[in-house]
Amino acid sequence: MALATGTRLGTYEITGSLGAGGMGEVYRATDTKLGREVAIKTLPSALAKDSDRLARFEREAKLLAALNHAHIAAIYGLDEHDGLQYLAMELVEGETLEEKLKTGPLPVEDALRLALQIAEALEAAHEKGVVHRDLKPANIMVTRNGVVKVLDFGLAKAFAGNPSEANLLHSPALSVAMTQQGLILGTAGYMSPEQASGQATDQRADIWAFGVVLYEMLTGMPLFSGESVPHVLADVLRTEPDWSRLPKNLHPRLKLLLERCLKKRVRNRYHSMADVRVDIEDVLADPHGVSPPPAVEAVRRSKGTAWAVGASLLTAVVVVAIAFWSRSAPPAAEAPVTRSIITSLPFDRRSPPPAGQSRELERPFPTAIALSPDGRTAVFRALTDNGSRLFRRTLDRLDITPIEGTDGAEGPFFSPDGVWIGFWVDGELKRVPIAGGPASTIYRSEDRTAGGYGADWGEDDRIVFATRSAVRRVAAAGGEAERLPAPDAGAYGYFHPHLLPGDKAVLLTRVDSPFRWDKARVVVRSLETGDEQDVINDGADARYLPSGHLLFVRRGTLMAAPFDVARHVTTGGAVALVDGVMQTANFHSLADSGSTQVAVASNGTLLYATGGLNPDYSFRLVWVDRDGHIEPLAAPPRAYVIPHLTHDGMRVLVTVMTTQGSAAERIWVYDLARGTMVPVTADDEESGYAVQSPDGARVVFESWTGGRFRLASQPIDGSHRIARCTGHH
Repeated sequence: MALATGTRLGTYEITGSLGAGGMGEVYRATDTKLGREVAIKTLPSALAKDSDRLARFEREAKLLAALNHAHIAAIYGLDEHDGLQYLAMELVEGETLEEKLKTGPLPVEDALRLALQIAEALEAAHEKGVVHRDLKPANIMVTRNGVVKVLDFGLAKAFAGNPSEANLLHSPALSVAMTQQGLILGTAGYMSPEQASGQATDQRADIWAFGVVLYEMLTGMPLFSGESVPHVLADVLRTEPDWSRLPKNLHPRLKLLLERCLKKRVRNRYHSMADVRVDIEDVLADPHGVSPPPAVEAVRRSKGTAWAVGASLLTAVVVVAIAFWSRSAPPAAEAPVTRSIITSLPFDRRSPPPAGQSRELERPFPTAIALSPDGRTAVFRALTDNGSRLFRRTLDRLDITPIEGTDGAEGPFFSPDGVWIGFWVDGELKRVPIAGGPASTIYRSEDRTAGGYGADWGEDDRIVFATRSAVRRVAAAGGEAERLPAPDAGAYGYFHPHLLPGDKAVLLTRVDSPFRWDKARVVVRSLETGDEQDVINDGADARYLPSGHLLFVRRGTLMAAPFDVARHVTTGGAVALVDGVMQTANFHSLADSGSTQVAVASNGTLLYATGGLNPDYSFRLVWVDRDGHIEPLAAPPRAYVIPHLTHDGMRVLVTVMTTQGSAAERIWVYDLARGTMVPVTADDEESGYAVQSPDGARVVFESWTGGRFRLASQPIDGSHRIARCTGHH
């Protein structure tokens, strides 16, 4: 039975239909209690009437709810309303891989980037003992930023039944007579030979389906098809893949990867999704492993002038080619375009580190990327068991080398000659030779957070840097820092200085509220007079390119606009270059403030990390006892910061950040006994750092109003208007 808009299922209100399939109908809904959008999947009536299948489904749902991974759509709850069983799930905006493939095959690198995320999701699920059993393009969502979310983990097993013959080709759960061989679970064109013959299956069935999906991404055509289910299953059992359909000049290791995924004898197939993931990373890390996407090649040919690009960094750092052009200049000789991905640091977190060495994590710290002026060497910050450190990699090599003397470093940047790396440690501005050697201190700031505001090394061998209160300049050899002239108009802060040619003016990101990075803008300030003029509205972290363009980020999208460097004005509209570039907007960590994981060399090499706006700000609330044991709470994963336990130990006050550009949504209170979460402050209240009053009746918190921080309070149940405290800070 279809649900009309406005229908209430417990705390959920239906707002529209998202589609229907063999596993039930799916609706968009609003969680009226938590104020978020969700997907509601209603279960087929046949399941609700079958107590055995319903019990099995409930067991599967509990197991799936324990999966917490960036590339797996989360399950929030399983409930019943007037006899209708339904799942509340994470609402994933975007299009399915099936929809993307309707226009044809994907470029090899795009296919591999998506495949890597799918592999990571499967690997995480397999580690928890969960097998998907129905992996197919229709169950893989791709967001606008290129992030994969795999849907319906394990539900094929829970839904096993007798679907109609008409829908078998795309059914989530094919069945045969209940024999000793058991059930056939999956979709005909993507099931493994052992599934097709009704044998017992394990995680290697998912590895087969993964290979089928990757083959389809590369060719644009299903691997197995036919007029009926028996024809498809016969192909699965007997027909070998047509390898001639694969793109020409495909990396031989990628073809070998496909062959190992698609071995019909299960014992000859990959035994672990982790092995598949590692091989994909190796192919992506090989400069000859992928070829430039046709769109980039077309831009290169049509525009005449190309900027070559180099390599990339960590889990999702990529190198691409950006083409800029000039209507008046004659076409220049085309520069070679190369693409590469550095997918991991030396040691994997799941394996013990080598003796005497620490284990490096697999993701970079925000604001971590720097690139030498010649585009040959990348420097980035990463976390180790012993803290953080800078690492370097020459882009024509695979080895990654730690840089001694950089423990605790953040915000790395190169000298114009590429000989030195500047960085911050606890408010100290330092430099270290790229070739190795002792680090020396350039300047000591009283502001220990100064490193989060950014710095740039000028051709005059002076470094411009920002602090909370000012923009300053200091000689690279060390000494006193001069405070540069500033306009009278106040701002919350200036970030990410990038000098313009001649070192007479600097690009800055201006923010007028710590909570509203979606309102950030790029300005140019004269270093001689302090005069300031707006350049880009709704943008951050801009830098000038020798092609005559400004490169900046707008809510996770890398943009470029033509720029008159003499008049300090843009001379045309901005165009989007890369979607889903990692940008952080977190007022609780100034090192993250509006920064973009982007670096550009003088020769045009571009280094960037994917991840979109506020990546990975999805945390869980947990109990931790004195022995270090962790017990997750039932609160859904969100961007939680600064939790505070109430006096009675029964509630948690917590600030929840948004991932859409402003730093904090509001303060919420989570009831530990009831498992409910309700907002305390209003939607438009820029607030954080909540504590409970001594009498337990009110919440005292920090609020940003009128261009300054103030203390505010209101009843803990959020029932009355906010009462301002008289003080401010």
